[in-house]
Amino acid sequence: MSKKLIIEDVSKHFGSLVAVNNVSLDIEPGEFLCFLGPSGCGKTTILRMITGFEQVTSGNIIYDGKIINNIIPQKREFGIVFQSYALFPNMTVNQNIAFGLKMRKMPQKLIHERVGEMLELLGLIGWEGHYPSQLSGGQQQRVALGRALAINPSVLLLDEPLSALDAKIRVRLRTVIKKLQEELGITMIYVTHDQEEALALADRVVIMRDGEFRQIGSPFEIYKKPRTSFIAEFVGTSNFITGAKKNGKIKFGQLEFMVADITDVGEETVYLAIRPENIEIVDVTISSENCVPSNVVDVDAEVINFLGAIVRITFFLEGEEMFVDLPEKEFEKINLKRKDKMTLYFPPDAFHIYTELFRKLI
Repeated sequence: MSKKLIIEDVSKHFGSLVAVNNVSLDIEPGEFLCFLGPSGCGKTTILRMITGFEQVTSGNIIYDGKIINNIIPQKREFGIVFQSYALFPNMTVNQNIAFGLKMRKMPQKLIHERVGEMLELLGLIGWEGHYPSQLSGGQQQRVALGRALAINPSVLLLDEPLSALDAKIRVRLRTVIKKLQEELGITMIYVTHDQEEALALADRVVIMRDGEFRQIGSPFEIYKKPRTSFIAEFVGTSNFITGAKKNGKIKFGQLEFMVADITDVGEETVYLAIRPENIEIVDVTISSENCVPSNVVDVDAEVINFLGAIVRITFFLEGEEMFVDLPEKEFEKINLKRKDKMTLYFPPDAFHIYTELFRKLI
């Protein structure tokens, strides 16, 4: 059975640089946890401290009730999958998967059985005798997964394992990893800067920025209730409005929007975020009688991008570039063309309210 892993007041300094700043987290047995954040936010450093490849500066890594700060990586019950696969080029698929088992001096018969299980689990039957150079990137990453899982780890740590692969293979392997985790019931800790990957895989997501945990929650919570404007921008897409509080509404240029829960906000300047899919198109996705009149605006469709299941329409509101997303089926019905007028509705309860604004990512 998997055991609980605890990160307790952990910091990591590289000289004067604070890579991880006093973070704490309990990771439950059998949980799929993703660390998500931009490059340089400290997520890989955390993973390296858990594995033992990096020493903690302060705080503790606790596993199964014991502090493991000073236990070398080989003595921890963890499997690791790197971005670079790190396969032995002179070894076959069979030999690569068997490597950890041989190091543990497992009997040959059991090694053979265990490798067979991994080959079947990962769809690599028939590739046993091939060398890494004869495999595709996706197959190599499966072999790396098989090697890490063969030793039957209690915790599997994955450091951006799919980032070197093309989009379709990434999505396919994502499914393989999620299925494996559910079938094996092991704790998986996954580092990525790809928000779609984190939302698709994780039970819980930890958003990191500047070496700190900014929000921890289910993918649904992170997407639907981003705690800061940085998270609203980093996870998914958001439109931002900088407005002033006036008579219980938010004044934005010539517009005055009704916004739910605005009475709780004391500041004069208010930053609003609204997801493109939460903006309605009047008489297409909502009827005009269900709209609050102050939140209805006429705009021009500046750019129309077909993105498969959705169509993204760019428009300008008080000089700010914004997007509205429409399901492709709805878009087909309206026969909208560039420079056509459309009437948009901003539902009062669709806004997220912030008192600070993270400047948009470039």
